[in-house]
Amino acid sequence: MFEKNREDFPTLREESPPAYLDNACMTLRPDTVVNAIKDYYELNPGCGGRSVHRYATKVTRHMSIARNKLAELFNTPSVDEVIFTKNATHSLNQVAKGLQWEKGDVILTTDREHNSNLVPWLQLEQEQGVDHQIVASHADNTFDLEAFEHACANAGKRLKMVSMSHVGNLDGIHLPVKEVVKIAKDHGAMVCLDGAQSTPHMKVDVQDLGIDFMAFSIHKMMGPSGMGGLWGRMDLLENMRSITSGGSTVDHSTYEGYTWSKPPARFEGGLGHYAGIVGTEAAITYMQSLDLDAVHEKEVALNKTMTNILKDVNGLSIIGPEKPELRSGICSILFDNLDPHDLAVLLDDAADVLVRSGMHCVHSWFHNKGLQNGSLRASAYFYNTQEEVKRFAETLVEAVEALG
Repeated sequence: MFEKNREDFPTLREESPPAYLDNACMTLRPDTVVNAIKDYYELNPGCGGRSVHRYATKVTRHMSIARNKLAELFNTPSVDEVIFTKNATHSLNQVAKGLQWEKGDVILTTDREHNSNLVPWLQLEQEQGVDHQIVASHADNTFDLEAFEHACANAGKRLKMVSMSHVGNLDGIHLPVKEVVKIAKDHGAMVCLDGAQSTPHMKVDVQDLGIDFMAFSIHKMMGPSGMGGLWGRMDLLENMRSITSGGSTVDHSTYEGYTWSKPPARFEGGLGHYAGIVGTEAAITYMQSLDLDAVHEKEVALNKTMTNILKDVNGLSIIGPEKPELRSGICSILFDNLDPHDLAVLLDDAADVLVRSGMHCVHSWFHNKGLQNGSLRASAYFYNTQEEVKRFAETLVEAVEALG
């Protein structure tokens, strides 16, 4: 499955390509994305949405197509609800700092959030007096719906926002979004989804889910680095201030004042990352050619292979539930006596396997459990192979048995 797709990626066409298992950080890019970016710089280096000459007009058209493709992918009610950002971090900060809050407003997150969905809320707590509360997960890191329901009931009318990861970057665990949305809406709260780890790997329909905002990272969707996005309900976007003001964010300005532009322009201040947007169009076109259900199935199959090789090895443990079906394509591993960074270097040098080591921007979870070295994370995508994940897991077992 997907064997032919490997030919579309320059790095995978090398004679002996490394096993790239750091897809939760950033995916590889197909030729179409690389060529689109190259064409922008070589053939059409214009300013989209500003000038009217031929270069600019072509870029403006690409911007429109890219935005429309994202709207199609996520089934948004309006294409104007899709905002280009730098990354999901930028998007989540726009939500947190662009909305109006009152002292005592309750914001709920989980205990496994990426710093991008934790630190902005902690800032609001320190600076504006909102009440940021954390919903603890079960012992196996799966979402505790009962604890969430209890937290919502305790917050009552003070509950204003539920902001949670759709899929965890630490463990690949899925949030039961529809159940969360129903409970949150019963209490009158908004729901913001960190979709960085879900949007590249599965179908995401914002209308079907019933959410209010979703942040996503296009560099995890085979797109260019420095590209992300934010979707939000138009009625909420229209009443949200931009955290970046200046060019494009206003329709008019005088020496005394200004008039905000309508979304999405209001939130896309300054000269755009036009090469990135052109590359985004190509990336989403490629994604739309894939069966995302099959992508998810392939990732789970790869995770099963890793899990079966690693699960009974002394000196290590897999973060999250035992069943790989509940962890998508992510396999994060803790070690009793070994440093994950040393093992990551060893895997690269000895087996041509590229993985992530550290705390994966979920420092809070590790510190809460007294784990100072972090973990080793292997994250698969549809273009990875059974041979690659076996090489990773078997080499890791040899290293643990030899060094542990």
